[in-house]
Amino acid sequence: MEGRKNLPIGNDDFAEIRRDNCYYVDKTLMIKEFLDMNDKVALVARPRRFGKTLNMTMLREFFDLTKDSRELFEGLAIMKTEYAEQINSRPVIYFTFKDCKGATADELMILVKRNLYQEYLRYEKLLRDKIDKSSFETQDFYEMIDVLRNPQASYGQYSFSIQLLTQFVKDGYGVAPILLIDEYDQPIMSSYEYDYHDEVGVFFSNLYGSAMKGNPNLDQALMTGVQRVAKESIFSQFNNPQVYTVVDKEYAPYFGLNEEETQTLLEAYGLELDDKVRQMYDGYQIGGMDMYNPWSIICYAKKGRLENYWLKTSANFLIKTALKSADKNFWKTFDKLAAGQEEMVFATLDTSFAERGSLYSLWGLLVNAGYLTVTKWIDAESCIVKIPNGEVLSEFQTLITELSGMDRLDLLQMFQYLMDKDMNKFLAIYQDIVISCTSYMDAKENAYHMLFLGMCITLRGSYKVTSNLEAGYGRSDITLHALSPKDTNVILEFKQGEDIEHLKEQALQQILEQKYYSGLSGEVLCVGVAHHKKRCEIAHKVISI
Repeated sequence: MEGRKNLPIGNDDFAEIRRDNCYYVDKTLMIKEFLDMNDKVALVARPRRFGKTLNMTMLREFFDLTKDSRELFEGLAIMKTEYAEQINSRPVIYFTFKDCKGATADELMILVKRNLYQEYLRYEKLLRDKIDKSSFETQDFYEMIDVLRNPQASYGQYSFSIQLLTQFVKDGYGVAPILLIDEYDQPIMSSYEYDYHDEVGVFFSNLYGSAMKGNPNLDQALMTGVQRVAKESIFSQFNNPQVYTVVDKEYAPYFGLNEEETQTLLEAYGLELDDKVRQMYDGYQIGGMDMYNPWSIICYAKKGRLENYWLKTSANFLIKTALKSADKNFWKTFDKLAAGQEEMVFATLDTSFAERGSLYSLWGLLVNAGYLTVTKWIDAESCIVKIPNGEVLSEFQTLITELSGMDRLDLLQMFQYLMDKDMNKFLAIYQDIVISCTSYMDAKENAYHMLFLGMCITLRGSYKVTSNLEAGYGRSDITLHALSPKDTNVILEFKQGEDIEHLKEQALQQILEQKYYSGLSGEVLCVGVAHHKKRCEIAHKVISI
């Protein structure tokens, strides 16, 4: 790695990345788009780890009139445009709520209040010599600082604090500020996760709404988050906010890495953008553009190993909640998606699943959060979707495993017995898992198939796991293709019904008669699996190809 720039893993602050001479993909023309569109209030919704915070800190550094940022932007695209003259021309109020999470309302609000307090202190120092301390506005400002210092202050006492700060800043500089709020929805999602939204919902409605609805002291406001939330409260207070989701062309080039950017980055670290990398990390469609998750790409560039980096980031509680409540219609479609197919769904991207838990908002949530990508819109309410890549499929399988209440060590032991062809011990553990997951099983068609597919996450790296793979004269339910010639290939076929003794033999015969083992070489373990509620039986045969 000698002579190469450091990769900014774990650092999403634009100024630090530029000062430390880290690798940076130039996204500064987002500044031009922000100015050209001139939205009074806008939200850019993107999946986690798609560069939201980095872009927001970039905007902050460019506009903030309290700084001299020319050196930071030297050589970047925005400085070659007529917009360069607007550098450091306006006051900026900046908040990031990405780390605002709490198991209780008080825990959450301590973190929110700390963010508000820090920005108040910053402007108190900057404007100390420019303000009329006898004015009512200034007195209100200092009273708010006292409130933010007070651990006993009620939420309502500082629910209008951002609005007051915009007034104070405009009075001090004579210029209306730009308001940037990064990950605005994180604290709201935390309140849903721990079931105290009723305690804080009005606070966030007032905090955001008062700052952005008809505020004469505000120039422009830009927010980022995963999705539009609290439509009936927060957003109903705004004056026609512009919401840019993953299907909109606006801002599309600036969140994520395109093919050329990804190839250039990988080549800089001695790696090739080959089909294996594409299958693992490509596949996102944002505003009609083919994009890669930047977090996964820089982690791969650093380590040089094709791993599931995205799933190692913070899990999305709302996804888990949504999957828990999904009905058989969802799982019927998802089974096809997991097999690599594209499917038509009815989806809405501008309604929060947390507030309106419909199947439409569930598909919309999965698209907004990056778990699915839209390949084509049919009309305003229906679209073609797919799972973008192998990394996201792995996350789905992990989530399904977690939702089913399975223990990872049990899975490792179970699969070891399967590979050793110790079928009695394999069946004993598998049956225990099925019993523990009965509630998960009951509501979903093809659930045993999906359950086992979720278990197979533990095999990644040693087996290629495929579902509904076309082979021989049909499609096998699950094929485990050994990556090492020393290991045994496995084909599983699932049946469901009361006569499990007959069905297990029927499943095994289907594998053999349909020649699902075509294309494999070496030893193949063929397993017919039959279920009826908590009962499970298997039939198996080992063949050599």
